[in-house]
Amino acid sequence: MSLEIKVPPVGESITEVTLSRWIKKTGDVVAMDEVIAELESDKATFELTAEKDGTLTTLVAEGDTLSIGAPVAKIEEGAGAAAAAPVAADSSSSTPVAAAETTTATAPATSSTIDIKVPPVGESITEVTLSRWIKKDGDQVAMDEAIAELESDKATFELTAEQAGTLKTIAKEGDVLAIGTVVCQIAAGAGAVAAAPKVEAAAVAAGAPAAQNSASYAAGTPSPAAGKILAEKGVDPASVNGTGVGGRITKADAISAQKANENPQGRVEGAKIPVPSVQATPAVKADARGERREKMTSLRKTVARRLVAVKNETAMLTTFNEVDMAPIMELRGKYKDKFKEKHGVGLGFMSFFTKAVTEALKEWPAVGARIEGEEVVYSNFADISIAVSAPKGLVVPVIRNADAMSLAEIEKAIVALAVKARENKLTLDEMTGGTFTITNGGVFGSMMSTPIINSPQSAILGMHNIVERPVAINGEVVIRPMMYLALSYDHRIIDGRESVSFLVKVKQLLEDPARLLLGV
Repeated sequence: MSLEIKVPPVGESITEVTLSRWIKKTGDVVAMDEVIAELESDKATFELTAEKDGTLTTLVAEGDTLSIGAPVAKIEEGAGAAAAAPVAADSSSSTPVAAAETTTATAPATSSTIDIKVPPVGESITEVTLSRWIKKDGDQVAMDEAIAELESDKATFELTAEQAGTLKTIAKEGDVLAIGTVVCQIAAGAGAVAAAPKVEAAAVAAGAPAAQNSASYAAGTPSPAAGKILAEKGVDPASVNGTGVGGRITKADAISAQKANENPQGRVEGAKIPVPSVQATPAVKADARGERREKMTSLRKTVARRLVAVKNETAMLTTFNEVDMAPIMELRGKYKDKFKEKHGVGLGFMSFFTKAVTEALKEWPAVGARIEGEEVVYSNFADISIAVSAPKGLVVPVIRNADAMSLAEIEKAIVALAVKARENKLTLDEMTGGTFTITNGGVFGSMMSTPIINSPQSAILGMHNIVERPVAINGEVVIRPMMYLALSYDHRIIDGRESVSFLVKVKQLLEDPARLLLGV
């Protein structure tokens, strides 16, 4: 009977640890409560102990990052191990290699290989692009460990290992794969781990030192504790020479790297510093010309295809207006500190615009409608999409039920979605189902634009930069902070009267923000 040893909970805020060192190896006989491995988190190092007597079988490799509760090893009942030990001892009288082979045979090995396929990632998604292999061909992987990144037209997903073992890649980076396509295979890891002692024993018998892999996925990768130290000191991990297993950067490496960086030039007092010759620098021609080609990402290609489709399939028009931002700016200036103190989030312009849009949609519901076949679908709720510029392109996460939210709740939702967008952690559910979109080109300095509708929606509001301009108020010319607003809409279901009236309503609410609070 075997017992599975898992990563124990090691702290309330710790979700993963690194197996820094195996103290016992596969095939070793261990006693209950004996230390078998060391686990390292970003805060401390912990010992993993055997939970009963028996023979140890390791399931993961040194340097692997494991989540809490992940299987680490198995322990077979002690009787089998005790019986196997004399056999190995007797065999040692012949040759060292034979002894290693006998010992290896006692470790339970499995040759099962499973296919890892592209999982379903969304109702409307039929294909994805393999953007990056996190693990390489031949790497040891743990169960549920991320091995690759898949990219659809809406989001990026992680592909995880469905069992521990040795990875064999099939698809290549950049390949477009249909849902259900085999991406890689994983051979169960016990056999690969158990084979190591045999190779080392053969090397010893031949009088040669055991060879280590010259390259490893762990090379140059800091442990959680080491990564924290390097980040605090501003040291680039690429500049640190890792001395851990497979070249992994240990905590000691990070500490020594910090000390080394205090004298970055390795300068010795009294030594002369050679001055490079000016002639050694190659001259750059003033008329030098060059080009650079980059493959379009799946997200960029899909965005391009959808934007062209919207232009071709909708009767898109744009109507403009301008809004005096002075009332909102005065309100923000007066209450922003108290607002942040109470709600823990800043008071921005986007919450006012979102709230104004939701109120205007109640009066002009056609602006939030959409066409499905020969029907027009009207929504009695407002899910507002907010366009965000992310590292991989434009994404449009959705604030659900924005019409029922306060300004503080809207601000918190916007901040949370923006952070996820920048970290490429938005889910499909967070980017689908919006009824109306707001885009803010003003943050980049745009004075005026005609935004393109976010299909299948029928309208989008474009915000622009705020510029002080002379305007006439009560027969006098005054300087006011003004912003142009643009509403692009599908003329097939939204008439001019509705589009213009909707935009005027938004203008009125923004210029008199008390109406947003009173709902009038």
